[in-house]
Amino acid sequence: MNWAIFQEQVFPIRHKLYRFALRITGSTHEAEDVVQEVLEKVWKTSDEQSDVVQNWEAWCMTLTRNRSLDKTRARLQRRTTALDGLNERPNGLASPAKATETRDLAEQVKRMMQELPEKQRLVMHLRDIEELAYEEISEVLGISLEQVKVNLHRARKAIREQLTATLNHLTVPS
Repeated sequence: MNWAIFQEQVFPIRHKLYRFALRITGSTHEAEDVVQEVLEKVWKTSDEQSDVVQNWEAWCMTLTRNRSLDKTRARLQRRTTALDGLNERPNGLASPAKATETRDLAEQVKRMMQELPEKQRLVMHLRDIEELAYEEISEVLGISLEQVKVNLHRARKAIREQLTATLNHLTVPS
């Protein structure tokens, strides 16, 4: 990237990029981070890539959209609770019986996860416990993105079916 192109075509649209990122993320701090990351990525663009870009504004808007969506997805995925945290009482308001029930359920899910096939267990752990992105899991395990999604779906389905069966067994009168 050369300074003249950056100053003439990229830097003037920074406010537009910010507004776009803010619209997607809904957070001023995340929008600022997105714009900074996009500007840094554009600045570090190789000369070969710079020669290919025909419309800098469109390219920057695409980068901004993708990064904003990534941040939004990451924030939404973080809302899941780690299994280890399930036994903690949030405000001290949970009854001892409820706390014990939650702790037992978490232990049961952990045991069920251990019974899953290795690839499903690893994918589920990396996604739901470690909160890695699908792409990161694909890279870590050396499998395709589609395999990550399939294995995660199958693992969650198996756990859901086992929990449903357990709950049905407990609620059926004898």
